[in-house]
Amino acid sequence: MDEADGPKANEAGGGAGKDRDTAVSERRFRFLVAGYAVSSYGTFLNMVALNLFVYETTGRALAMGLFMAVRLASGFVAGLVVGGLLARFSAKSIMLWANVGQGSVMLVLILAPESLVTGALMAVSVVIGACGTLFMVALRSSIPEMVGEDRRAWANSLSITGRSLAMVAGFASAGVVVSLVGYTAAFLLDMATFVVCAVTVALLPIAGGKGATSAAGASDTGKAGKSEKAEKSGPRWRPVAFLALAAAPGLGLMVALRGVDAFGSSSHNAALPIYSTSLDASNPAVFVSAFWCVWALGNIGAQQVIQRYAQRTGRSVGALGFGYGTVVMSAAFIAAFAGFPLAVTAVIALIAGAADGLTEVAYTSHLQTLPATLRGHAFGLSATFENLGFGVGMILVAAALDRFTPLAVVGWSHGAAIVVAVVFLLRVAGLRRAERTGRVGLRKEEAVEGRPDRGDRDGAEVSRG
Repeated sequence: MDEADGPKANEAGGGAGKDRDTAVSERRFRFLVAGYAVSSYGTFLNMVALNLFVYETTGRALAMGLFMAVRLASGFVAGLVVGGLLARFSAKSIMLWANVGQGSVMLVLILAPESLVTGALMAVSVVIGACGTLFMVALRSSIPEMVGEDRRAWANSLSITGRSLAMVAGFASAGVVVSLVGYTAAFLLDMATFVVCAVTVALLPIAGGKGATSAAGASDTGKAGKSEKAEKSGPRWRPVAFLALAAAPGLGLMVALRGVDAFGSSSHNAALPIYSTSLDASNPAVFVSAFWCVWALGNIGAQQVIQRYAQRTGRSVGALGFGYGTVVMSAAFIAAFAGFPLAVTAVIALIAGAADGLTEVAYTSHLQTLPATLRGHAFGLSATFENLGFGVGMILVAAALDRFTPLAVVGWSHGAAIVVAVVFLLRVAGLRRAERTGRVGLRKEEAVEGRPDRGDRDGAEVSRG
């Protein structure tokens, strides 16, 4: 952050050069986020348009469930292999081909004859699910190389803001686009968004992946070199992936909490249409749309606060922010189904969105403190846990909503997330107490070793060799 805020008095020349490099990297990252936001709009547009098309084509609600299940399963598998891919290929190539793959499969769906539409839809669900995970993991794991360690909270917040805006635009416009111009035009628009993102990625120099690993190996030919060789050996990708969770105290519990949080998210996503119908059976989409719009406003507002906090203090919100944010977010989603007046529910949705934004930045920034050789594996396993939690949740929640009220189902699901979050917070507090105890008797310079300006020394950093 010091470089971004301006040169120090005793390093005017070097500081000015760092400022210029920081400005260039941030400008490039803004362009990348713009392309990512465009493709995210296409992703959220096709979530609605494709589900409607599946139902209209097959006439069965079960087909929509199968389509979503295949999509989530593809993301699950992609999360397991993406760490190994990042050890072999650059992040830029993975991000580029992920968008090319999504755009290409949409073209296949558009051109498919009627007899092959069902097969094309299954291909779309596989490719969209897998490529979406590949792109997301490649982007998040490479942010420290793109913008620098001290700017990762800012970069995460910016990318989440772009995705939140795209989500609102995608969900809000999907019904209008389909009703006005039809499915084919909607799919063409979707394909165009992936083309725009692919062109953006192709034109920008993007660090990360194989390049980041090679750089680490060049600076440290000992352990880093051995780690790189281990990652390049195909059969060892699974042990390396789980090593990413074992590398730092509490990190496995953090990823597990993320999976439980995804389980809770499945409950409010499934329950919102039912709850909205109970409020206004003649027009249930109004409450759902309004809820997500207010949620997005809270999310975007939180990103602005986080960006300014990081710029002013040079600190990130850290693992504690993730734990507390999860508790607040889950409690807010439970309260949203408690039957409060609409004005109160709007405030609750705003709080849920803000807390969701906080947890997203805190979680992503914390995993990015891992060494480059482990970071991709950690993000990949995280994506796997998230897809697993959401997929299992959708199955269990759908069955539970036939027998219980939305408030009860959401309360149980998000209540589980609150319980795990409390355990996680206690774990982080214990690690910090142990760290403070271990520092007693050390010299002052030893006590502050390891970049205290980050504000996130709560377990994710491991030895970099």
